[in-house]
Amino acid sequence: MATTKTTRASANGATPAPQVTTVAEVTTRLATWLRRLPPPQERIDRLLAELDERFAGRTEPITEDACVEIERVAWPYSRHLRLDYDRDGTGTPDEEDPGWSEPDPEAVALSAAQVRQVSRLDGGACLIRLDGFEPLSIAQPYLDGAFALARGATAILLDLRANVGGYPETVAYLAGRLLSGKAVKLSEVTYRDYQRHWWTPDLPAGSAVPADVPVAVLVSSRTFSSGEALAYHLQARGRVVVGERTPGAADHITDIRLAATVTGELPFGYSTDSVTGTNWEGRGVVPQVKCAAGDAVDAALAHFR
Repeated sequence: MATTKTTRASANGATPAPQVTTVAEVTTRLATWLRRLPPPQERIDRLLAELDERFAGRTEPITEDACVEIERVAWPYSRHLRLDYDRDGTGTPDEEDPGWSEPDPEAVALSAAQVRQVSRLDGGACLIRLDGFEPLSIAQPYLDGAFALARGATAILLDLRANVGGYPETVAYLAGRLLSGKAVKLSEVTYRDYQRHWWTPDLPAGSAVPADVPVAVLVSSRTFSSGEALAYHLQARGRVVVGERTPGAADHITDIRLAATVTGELPFGYSTDSVTGTNWEGRGVVPQVKCAAGDAVDAALAHFR
């Protein structure tokens, strides 16, 4: 789940990092960041123990296959953790968390902020397909346009089956559109030194989907991160989720270079829904209406009938 960073962390103070080349060195560097970035949690402690047990003696050079192996060991504890290998990489390992760079507004505009489809179905239902959540400051006009086209629909099918996540402020805005339109607390994100609370916005009268219009959220095994967040928050507030169980990635992440050839997406905070008091990490969002992802539209319409 990408998010704007407001603090910076240091892995080893001001001392330049040595060139990291072996599997053991990469996992040691990874463990250092996992002790400093996320808030203390039992699952992170168990992940650290697993990394030490599995990789401490591995002196062979780091490879793409080894990165995949480390990921698979990490996923039961942090489904978001990812390592990318670039054989020709020459970058210096990070000593401070660089945070996420802001996306190119022109690139966001070319994709219409990931609004991939808005269409009316037989019977008057409206399908809105969102494949990601760009920063709200750029995405809002495209999202508002999608909901304008949905005005008067007999039902809303929010298609997140290919949604890989994005910015939490956009999740909160969309939740407000699909709930009452009044400000309600949606979630809190716990970081090492502070918490951030996310609320849906107070929207102008008539902006939100009317309360008597049913909403279905379509998900798949590819729905990830903030895509899962929106589905989970809406499900916790009475909206129906249709499709396949999602992977279960509830952490907020940051991008860290662990070696010249390896960068990682590492957890530094976790989300908690304000209604359930928990999240979907490791469990995924479990649909009320279970079906293959390709059958989700028909299953949602049948559910409404």
